[in-house]
This record gives sequence, structure tokens and C-alpha cells, in this order.
Amino acid sequence: MANQLVRETGLGGALIIGLGSILGTGAYVSVGLSATIAGDMLVWAIVLAALTALFNGLSSAQLAAAHPVSGGTYEYGYQFLNPASGIIAGGLFIVAKSASAATAALAVAWYISASFGVSETTVKAVAIGLLVLFTVFVLSGVRRTNWLNMLLVTVSIIGLVVFIGVALGSDSKAPAVGNELVPTSHLSLFHAAALMFVAFTGYGRIATMGEEITDPRRNIPRAVVLTLAVVSALYIAVGFAILHVGGLNTFEESHFNIANLISDSPWQWVVIVGGILAMGGVVLNLLLGVSRVILAMGRRGDLPRLLGGLDKAQKSAPAATWLTFLIMGIIAALGGIESAWTLSAFTVLIYYGITNIAALKVKKEQRFIPKFVSVLGLISCFGLVGLAAIA
Repeated sequence: MANQLVRETGLGGALIIGLGSILGTGAYVSVGLSATIAGDMLVWAIVLAALTALFNGLSSAQLAAAHPVSGGTYEYGYQFLNPASGIIAGGLFIVAKSASAATAALAVAWYISASFGVSETTVKAVAIGLLVLFTVFVLSGVRRTNWLNMLLVTVSIIGLVVFIGVALGSDSKAPAVGNELVPTSHLSLFHAAALMFVAFTGYGRIATMGEEITDPRRNIPRAVVLTLAVVSALYIAVGFAILHVGGLNTFEESHFNIANLISDSPWQWVVIVGGILAMGGVVLNLLLGVSRVILAMGRRGDLPRLLGGLDKAQKSAPAATWLTFLIMGIIAALGGIESAWTLSAFTVLIYYGITNIAALKVKKEQRFIPKFVSVLGLISCFGLVGLAAIA
């Protein structure tokens, strides 16, 4: 069809896109933010978030295989539920992922401010400049961004491995962690898990590219499971490392920069560079993902039809991409790291609640996961929203 995106992303590209969407703000900021809430229960919060992500990831993969088009739960809501569900899901996705991208852009700006002497008064300008840069990358076509993602993912993992190695190899400050980070109630565990869940949701980025991934019924589920397996292992290791090294009482002041926890190490610069590039990768992928949902909404007429147009090469959506930049830029200009991440957490959990409801409607002959997986996903999403709200 003339108005269809070209299928040119295989399993490897989908895995890299998923990792690029996840490994960034989650590892370099969110784990630390969650540590200040969950304290010594941080690792349990990560495990709970990972299980929730697994249920939701399988539901997303089920839906993407059954209905492989760009747009994620916006499209699934229309196909398996009703138009209102689709429109609500589309709006939630745009808000949640725009807030997440704004968080990543702000975090990069703060890393630069702390590490390279940039004035704190220019942090928001740096964040918006980063959004402009990656908007141009997205408009250049998905194949080029896949190559850049591969580089960013590699550097991100190197930075995390260095942090884990240095932190676990240092003298333990576990007693100090216990004193300064005991949560006020067990509800703090669920609050932290809700924030950590956002750090896993890059798998949804794979599902929103259903129209661009080759053999989507086979490659999307495999990419989701592989992505979650790699990320879960890294987050748990980072969680253990943070609790081992301690010193989190100043984390909020440093905008949850894990590199500050190993400030005495000559390898700190590797973590700093890894964090900056990894979170840049998050911005890149979320610009692409949100623009695809806006593209789908424009095609159907739920947003102005101008937003449903592609360029002549059928590889990018200029109007949808620039609107995505505008939304993210406004959130970055008006909000901060913690508030933007919290907004993302609550809206994305509700979004995936709708995802699970839609997955329950997939016909038996198209189903490859049992219904109870989607039921567990639904319960975990709304359960975390409710428990985190009263924490």
C-alpha cells in the first residue's frame, strides 16, 4: 500500500530498538530514584516490576502478532475493544512516553551540567536542544537510527557493567544504606515498583513498530522476551550494586546520578558517558514510538489527518514527528525529573491495563499465550496504580 511503512527491521534490529528504549533512564536514574523510596527492598521492587513487565510484554506481543500494525494499544483498542478504548489508550501513550522522554532529556542535561561545567540555568535549554537533534535523526529514516541505537546500547551496557563492577568491588556500606533508606511502610515497595515498571516498558516500543518489523508474528514475541531477560538481569545487578555501595542520602540533590556513587573511581567517566549516550538513545526511540501512535491517530482521523502523512520515501512521518517533539519539549520545559517520571509511571500503568484487556479478546486460534497471563498483567497494573497512590 502507498501509505504503509516499509518492513525492514528484523529480530536483531527489534532487539536493539527495545534495549535502546529501555536501557537509559531506567538504569541510570530510575533505579536510584526507586532506591530512595524502597530502601533495602529495592531489589524486590525491581523483581516485582520485572514480573509485571513480563505479563504485559507477553500481552503486547500477543496483540502485535495478531494485529501487526504501528500504533500499539491505540490500534489494539480499536480492533479488539471499542473506539473509545483505543482513543484513551492513544492519549495515555502519548502522555506517558512523552513524559518519559522529557525525563531522559532532562537527566542527560543534568549529567552534562554536573560533569562538564554547564550552568544549571541552561539545563532545560540543553534538554530541548537534545530533543531537536534526535528529531532530525528520526526524520532521516529508521534504518539509520537502528545503527545509532546499536552504538548507544553497546555503550550503555559497558557503562552499567563498569558501575556494577566498581560498586560491588568497593567496601560495602550496607549498614549505612539500612539506616538511611528504610522505607516508612511496605507500601513503599509498591510505589518503587510502579516507578521501576516504567524502566521496563521499552518492550512496548517493539510492538508499536508492528508495521515495520519483518515476520512480526515470529519476531515481535521473541524480541520482547529477549529484551526483558537482558534488562532484568542488568537492573537486578545495578540494584545490588547500589545497595552495596550506599551513599544515597544525596541522590536527590544529584538528580539520581549513579555515577556519583563511584566518584572516587577513575572509571567514573565511563559511567557518565554511558549514561549520557544511553538516555540519548531513549529519547531517540521514544520520539519514534510516540510519532508512530500520532501517525496512526492521524490516519484514522482521531487527530488532524495532516498528522497521518508520510514522506515520499514512505520511511518517516514528518508532521507526527514534529508534534511529538513539541509535546516532549513542553514537558521538559515545565517539569523536573521526578515529577515527569511519576507522571509517566501512572499513565503507562493504566495504558497497559487496557493492553491486557485487549489481549483477553484475541481469538483462540490466534492465541499463543494463556489468558491467565493477561489477567495477571491486568491485576498487576491496576494493583500497582492503587497501592502506589496510597503509599
